[in-house]
Amino acid sequence: MDSTRTKAAPVKVETHPTTTYPHMLNFYDRPPLMDITMDEFETWAIDRLRVLAEIEASFVRNRSFEDLKNVTQAQSAKYLPLSSNSAYLRDLQGERLKDHVSHFILRLAFCRTEELKRRFVKAETTLFRIRYESESEAGKREFLASRGSAHAEEVSANEKRLYKTQLIAATPGITAPTFEDEKFVKVPWTKVMALVEKRRVFLHGGMAYVPARDQSTILFQDFQNRLEKALNLTEKSLPRLDEDDRLVPILEHLSKGFLAGVGSEYTVGDEVAPGDAVTADMVDDLSRKHWPLCMRHLQETLRRDKHLKHYARLQYGLFLKAVGMSVEEALIFWRKSFSGMADDKFNKEHKYNIRHSYGLEGKRANYPAKSCQRIITTDQPSTQDSHGCPFRHFNADNLQAALQTHYRISSPDDLTEIMAAVKADRFHVACTRVFEITHASQGVKKGDGVGDGESVAHPNKYAARSRELENERLAREGIVKKDPEDSMDIDG
Repeated sequence: MDSTRTKAAPVKVETHPTTTYPHMLNFYDRPPLMDITMDEFETWAIDRLRVLAEIEASFVRNRSFEDLKNVTQAQSAKYLPLSSNSAYLRDLQGERLKDHVSHFILRLAFCRTEELKRRFVKAETTLFRIRYESESEAGKREFLASRGSAHAEEVSANEKRLYKTQLIAATPGITAPTFEDEKFVKVPWTKVMALVEKRRVFLHGGMAYVPARDQSTILFQDFQNRLEKALNLTEKSLPRLDEDDRLVPILEHLSKGFLAGVGSEYTVGDEVAPGDAVTADMVDDLSRKHWPLCMRHLQETLRRDKHLKHYARLQYGLFLKAVGMSVEEALIFWRKSFSGMADDKFNKEHKYNIRHSYGLEGKRANYPAKSCQRIITTDQPSTQDSHGCPFRHFNADNLQAALQTHYRISSPDDLTEIMAAVKADRFHVACTRVFEITHASQGVKKGDGVGDGESVAHPNKYAARSRELENERLAREGIVKKDPEDSMDIDG
C-alpha cells in the first residue's frame, strides 16, 4: 500500500448472500469472515484433525482406497459431518461453516514446517476426493460449473477427429467403436501430473487431452496446487500470530496431532458401563487381558519394583481412574502395590496425591487421563523411567521383546509390520496393529482398529474396547459376569 497517496481509494464492501455455502464441496479460496469463540476454535480444529489423522493412519497401514473411504466417512460422520444439498433435514450451513473454519485453523497449525505442510496437503486432498466421490452427480455438476472454465477447455469435434488415433492409443478404455461417444477436455499437462505419470493421456503442445470421465483428476490436482500455495502464504503471516498467547499454544498442540493421533480427554466414568468398575484386586488380571503396552509395562514394573516414580504414577493413576477405579479402591491398590513402604510414609507422601488426582484435594480439579499424544510429547522419560509410550521410547530390541513376552506376538510378518510403523514414527498405528492381532480371536480383523477402522489414540480407548469385546463374547456364551466385589478368574 502506497502511504503517499492523499486520496483514499474507493473501498469495495464485500456482501454475503443468504446462502453462504451453496455447495458441499469447497476449495477454501476465501478465509472465513466471522467471529467464533476460543472453544469453537479449538474444538472444531480437533474434530477435523481426528479425520485427517485417520486418513494418514490409513496411508501407513496400506489400506485400499475403498477401505480408506469407509473409515474416513465413519470418522467424518462422528466429528465432521458434511451433507449434500439434498439433505434437507440437516443443518447444511452449520456443517459447512465448521468445515470451512476448521480447515483454515489447521492451515495455521500445519504451515510451520515442510513436513507438516506435505502431510496436511496429502490428507486434505484425499478428504476432498472422498467427498467429491460421495457427492451426487447434480452436486458435482453445480460445483464444477461454479469453478468456471479455469479447469478445462472442451476439445472441439474437429480437433478430436484430428487426433483420433493418438487419443485412442493413449487413453485406456477407449476403442474405435466407443470413441465417438467420448468427450475430451484439454488442460496444461502440469494440472494432471497423476495421469501423465501413469501415461493415461495424450500430450500435445504442452496440453493434456483428458477424457471427460477423468475430469475429476484435474480438479484434485488443482485443489492440491492451490492448497500448497496457500500454505506458503500462510507461513509468511505466522510471525504476526506469535504475538497472540491465546492461539500459539493451541496451534502447537494441533500440529502434534499427527504424531500420536488425536485422542479425546477421558474423565471418570467415560466408557465405564455399570458392572465394569475396577477394584484393586482386579488390576493384575485386567492388565494381562486388556491394557495397552504402555500401561501393561507400568503394571509389570510396579509389581516387580513395588514402586513407580512420579510421572509413571501420574500416568498410570489417571488411567486407572478413567477405567472405573474409585478413589477408595485406588488407595487400596497403591497401598498394596507399595508393600515395602511403611504406612506413615505412604500416608504422608502418596495419599494426598491420590486424592488430589480425583479432585478431592487442592483446587479439586477433575484431571483427565493422558491421551497418546500427551504421553508421547510431554514429560519425556530417561533411561531409568518407566512412563511414556513403549512404541516411542523403547529401543527396537526391547520393544520386540515386550511384544513377544506380554502379547505373544511372534509372527515375523506381524513384528515386521509393527516395527515398520514405529520406524515411520506412526506409533499409534503400531499400537492399533497390536490391538488387532491380540483380539483376532474375538473377530477383530486387520483394518478394524478399535472400531470403525479407528486407530488407537488413547490408552483408555484401547482398554475400553478390549473389555467391551470380552463382554460381547461372554454374552454370546451365556456367561454371567461377576460383580466387581467378587474375585475375577476368567480365562481370556
